[in-house]
Amino acid sequence: MAINFMFGKNKTINITIKDHAIRFVELKQTQPLMIQRMGERYLPAGLIKEGKITDFETLSTILEQCVTDWKIAKRNVRFLVPDSFVVIRKVPLPKEIKEDEIKGYLYMEMGTSIHLPFEDPVFDYILLDKNEQETNQILLFAAPEEVVREYMDLFDEVKLKPIVADLSSLALNRFLFYFDSDHPSKNHLLIQLDLQTVNVSIFEQNVPVFNRHLTIETTSDKWNHILKGDFYSLSFSGETQEILGPIEDVFSEIEKVINFYQYSLNQGKQQVERIILDGDHPWLDVIYDQMKSRFSISITKMNDIMNENVDTDLTLPPFHLNIGLGLKEV
Repeated sequence: MAINFMFGKNKTINITIKDHAIRFVELKQTQPLMIQRMGERYLPAGLIKEGKITDFETLSTILEQCVTDWKIAKRNVRFLVPDSFVVIRKVPLPKEIKEDEIKGYLYMEMGTSIHLPFEDPVFDYILLDKNEQETNQILLFAAPEEVVREYMDLFDEVKLKPIVADLSSLALNRFLFYFDSDHPSKNHLLIQLDLQTVNVSIFEQNVPVFNRHLTIETTSDKWNHILKGDFYSLSFSGETQEILGPIEDVFSEIEKVINFYQYSLNQGKQQVERIILDGDHPWLDVIYDQMKSRFSISITKMNDIMNENVDTDLTLPPFHLNIGLGLKEV
C-alpha cells in the first residue's frame, strides 16, 4: 500500500470549533496515519452558543492569535458545520431523475415537496442503492446557509481559506472506519460526548440514517482548565452528581433514539447492534462504565478499537474529529 505523504506548505489544516474549544490537526501522512502538528485553545463561555457565534469580533481575535501561534496563516482549512444546525433526511427521488439532474431537482423542490426547518439551505446528498420500487432515495444533508457562511467569514477574517465543510458524524465515522474497516458491517450508533453537548448518529452500512443533537444541562463555569504543554487538563469544582445527573438524562434520550430507530423507523425489522463512544468529555471513562451497566447493546470506546501500535497522538479523543476531517477525500 502506497504511503500518502503530503509535502509542501499547501497541506490542509483540519479545524474544529466548538462552544468551548478550538482545535487543529495537520496530518503528516495517512498510511500509516501520523500527525504532523496539533493544538487546542479553550474559549471563554458565551462566545458560541449551540454552534451559533454570538461574539464574532472576540472569537475572531482569539482565532487570529491561534493562527499566529500555530503558524497556519493562509492555509486551506477543512471545518465542521455545527451539529445543532444539521439535518439528515432520506428523500424519495423519482426514477426518471438522472444522477446529473439530482442537484437541480433538489433546488427546485426545496420548500415545496422537500421541507426543512430553515430557509436558504446549503446541502449535499448521497444516492442510496437503487431498488425496484417506484422511487429511488437519496440521503440529504442540509444546514442553514447563514450559519455556514458565518464560519467561512470567520476563517476569511483571519486569513485562512475554507475549502471543505463537513459533518461531525461523518468525520468521526471516517475515523472509526480507518481502524475498523474489517469489522462486519453492522448498524451502529456513534455517540460523540463532549463537554456540553452530545451528538448521536445511527449508521447502516456506514451510511448515516439518523442524527440527534442533545445538550448536557450542567453549568460550564465549574469546569477549570489548565494548559499543560500543548494541551489542556480539565477538573470540575462542583459535586459529582452535577455531572452524572444530567448524563442520566442523556442516557434516557439515547434509549429513546434506539427505540425510535428500531420500532418507528423500521417496524422492529432492524436494530442498533453496537454502540461506539467517543468525545472530549473529561469523564468519558466514568460515563462509559455507567453505560455498560445500563445498556444491553455492546458498547465500545473508540480508543479500544484502535491498534496498540498507533501514533500516541491518535489516541487523544478530543482530536479524533480533526483527524477524521483530515481523512476526507484522501
